[in-house]
Amino acid sequence: MSTLKSRYPYYLANKPVDAERTLPVTDKYSGEVVTEVALADARAIDAGIAAAVAAAPAMAALAAYERQDILNHCVTRFRERADELAYSLCIEAGKPIRDARGEVTRLIDTFRIAGEEAVRMHGALQTLDISPRAKGYRGMWKRVPIGPCSFISPFNFPLNLAAHKVAPALAVGCPFVMKPASRTPLGALIIGEVLAETPLPAGAFSILPCARDGADLFTTDERLKLLSFTGSPDVGWDLKARAGKKKVVLELGGNAAVIVDQDADIDDAVERIVFGAFYQSGQSCISVQRIIVHESIYDALKAKLVAKTSALIEGDPKEETTFIGPMIAESEAIRLETWIAEAKAAGARVLCGGGRRGAMLQATLLEHAPQTSKVCAEEAFGPVAVLMPFSDFDAALALVNDSRYGLQAGVFTRDFYKAQQAWDVLEVGGVVIGDVPSYRVDNMPYGGVKDSGLGREGVLFAMEDMTEIRNLVIRPAPDRR
Repeated sequence: MSTLKSRYPYYLANKPVDAERTLPVTDKYSGEVVTEVALADARAIDAGIAAAVAAAPAMAALAAYERQDILNHCVTRFRERADELAYSLCIEAGKPIRDARGEVTRLIDTFRIAGEEAVRMHGALQTLDISPRAKGYRGMWKRVPIGPCSFISPFNFPLNLAAHKVAPALAVGCPFVMKPASRTPLGALIIGEVLAETPLPAGAFSILPCARDGADLFTTDERLKLLSFTGSPDVGWDLKARAGKKKVVLELGGNAAVIVDQDADIDDAVERIVFGAFYQSGQSCISVQRIIVHESIYDALKAKLVAKTSALIEGDPKEETTFIGPMIAESEAIRLETWIAEAKAAGARVLCGGGRRGAMLQATLLEHAPQTSKVCAEEAFGPVAVLMPFSDFDAALALVNDSRYGLQAGVFTRDFYKAQQAWDVLEVGGVVIGDVPSYRVDNMPYGGVKDSGLGREGVLFAMEDMTEIRNLVIRPAPDRR
């Protein structure tokens, strides 16, 4: 098993910097402080932004192959440091070690995809002679880097959600400043260690764990041209309101639903729903929270789902057999325990789970929860899911849409026309047929509608957000004859 360093620097203008003020990082299972990271102040953040502004011309001038080489170096080094990355993730996020290894694989995939896309950026010729006044004129356009970017990444995927901001920025040639989540800063700082090995222009990146007193600059500073935030809706929309003229991309929360129609393979659906609801203790924006089941198979699916959920192994995330680890903090487990109690008081029935020990909350299934209860209407972001029956497929689609969120939805059906209908009707950023809404591949467009956000991640789509179209018009030479 790997070990952690006793102390980690932050990265300012590509260079490691120690600081007197530090941020403790805890083992989320034991609660013990296991390391500390240097804490950036407002002056350091201001310096990082200034360095990114100064680096913008050099970053934009990098050739496509140079950007690709930098990304490919990261892929190689992440593979070499895979065990270290997985262990740090297991400790700082409480993520079961098998899942941590999976996230490292996704980190590598995201940088690999960005390296491939870095040499595929394109523009187009455009026909302009659509009327006599434009005869002879020629048009074309290309994409250019938007400029210095601000990234704020969340605690639940400290590696891969940071990668979904950093890798596209490098692919298009945008310098950036990043604020990693205070509870899980190690993943981003290790990415910084690897970036510091590359020939990126001075000032190309700064990775700056910081307290809230200096963090406003990540949002409000007008030198920054784009803000990309992943986190809670309340915080995200507030940041957008204060971001000024810069472009804003928000990947926010959800209370993802899955529909299981009467023709579904029950065993297969149960297998995938248990994974989708309780992987990483439900701390995912697309964790299965609402399970909408056709009444003809409701009892059979419920029995199998309860049995499989009750059998999940909870405990130390460093153990290979652990499936349910701790939530990110005891306060979050207490919050969700309170939501379960409120739902019970309103008529919900707990089918399994519901118990809590410190930051450990048992995998919990409920039924008969009112639509207005928090476990249905809000984002649980923990190991809790609610079952509800339906008799009519149109009504099931309406139940999915009865939410202020719209990130992804899953539909288990073998009816091609119902699958098409779901794609047409569901008010979400993505519809997954034959699987849970928790499924994501790192090159697909990923993002939500309504309170779930703005814009799309997925490497190519993030690259589009991080670039602007620059048009070129060429007038024909005057006829001097």
